[in-house]
Amino acid sequence: MSRAIDCQKQMRALRGKLQWSGDLDQMRKDRTEVMGNDSITAPKGFRAAGFASGVKVSGKPDLGLLVCPTGATAAAVFTTNKIVSAGVQVSREHLMSRKVYGVVVNSGNANACTGKMGLANARKMCALTAGYLGVEPQEVLVASTGIIGHQLPMEKVTRGIEQAVPRLSDSPKGGLAFGHAIMTTDTRLKKAYREFRLGRTLVKLAGTVKGAGMIGPNMATTLLFLTTDAAISKPLLGRALEGAIDNSLNRLTVDGHQSTNDTAMLLASGLAGNPPINSLSRPYQLFAKALTELCTDLVHQMALDAEGATRMFKVVVHSASTKADALKAARAVADYPLFKCAVHGGDPNWGRIICAVGSSGVNLNPAKLSCKLDDLYVFRNGTPTDFDPKKAAHIVRQREHAITIDLGVGRHSDFYYGCDLSAEYVRINADYHT
Repeated sequence: MSRAIDCQKQMRALRGKLQWSGDLDQMRKDRTEVMGNDSITAPKGFRAAGFASGVKVSGKPDLGLLVCPTGATAAAVFTTNKIVSAGVQVSREHLMSRKVYGVVVNSGNANACTGKMGLANARKMCALTAGYLGVEPQEVLVASTGIIGHQLPMEKVTRGIEQAVPRLSDSPKGGLAFGHAIMTTDTRLKKAYREFRLGRTLVKLAGTVKGAGMIGPNMATTLLFLTTDAAISKPLLGRALEGAIDNSLNRLTVDGHQSTNDTAMLLASGLAGNPPINSLSRPYQLFAKALTELCTDLVHQMALDAEGATRMFKVVVHSASTKADALKAARAVADYPLFKCAVHGGDPNWGRIICAVGSSGVNLNPAKLSCKLDDLYVFRNGTPTDFDPKKAAHIVRQREHAITIDLGVGRHSDFYYGCDLSAEYVRINADYHT
């Protein structure tokens, strides 16, 4: 308990320095300034840590903490699966708090389908973290990922939180440790960073995401954590997050299935020094644009690290009668297992693309239906073209390529991201412990 009291005093002291110091230069000195930090601790006001608590039998990191000592404005988007984890239930409630001071995350155990005990354990994770930070339990968010249907080993989680708190740091090391702690079947850490200016003020955004399989809208985020030092109102923060997710992570499908735990959280410390963003003004547009770009960056990293994936592609549909039809047709191609297998083999099998579009049920004109791989037409106005097979194969064998489809019936467009389907995907999911 003495360690808890010491950590709490440290956090209160740091919060006091950041909250009441009007001298930005002094505040910068109080922080650990590290050149080249592009982790989630890059925006001002954030600390993070990761620790191996023993939840994972592999002994890999499995407990992450992300804190904002001065308190952050928070927004979140959650899975639309009707079966949700205890963490999703608790975070939905705690998101109503005016300020959020921390997020506690565990990997290796989803804490889903675990009943009243699972819910109590999720609340306990928040309470334990809040105790160290000197705040209220409802001012802490929680997330979990891993095996469904197993109760959390709370002795290990409790010890993990206790030992992670002293490791909290605003350095790149802290941000990277957090990123590693949230991984499951991911083969590498995924992170992204953006910065932009509002007048003379530099605003920073950063994010890290966990996700390799069981990805399908809505929403294909698995676990996503974003930080920014922008000063922005809670309603506009939520609006920007929803828009960014809808135009990036909600357009990614690996296997067409969303999990019970999908969560995206965005915390804003407000310490950048910009005039608060309270309207749909130019500053808001710049913020929303940077956030969407950052999330799109993470989408590419997720697709290229999907379970067994070696390539990704973007399906763009034009000339649809409605936007819904454009989205439906694009997803039909991105989700089609036979086409995904062809991409893995580097086979420009355009027939499977046309087949997927035709079976999607969207309105189309067969006489005007066209398809191209990058800039190479393989099917135009309802007829195969005399294309170079070697060139087409080269396009499909690239790490990333685009597929453009014209339905020939309207003016609407939309897109989807997908990846190849390999034997490795089957092996990973056949061997995954249940």
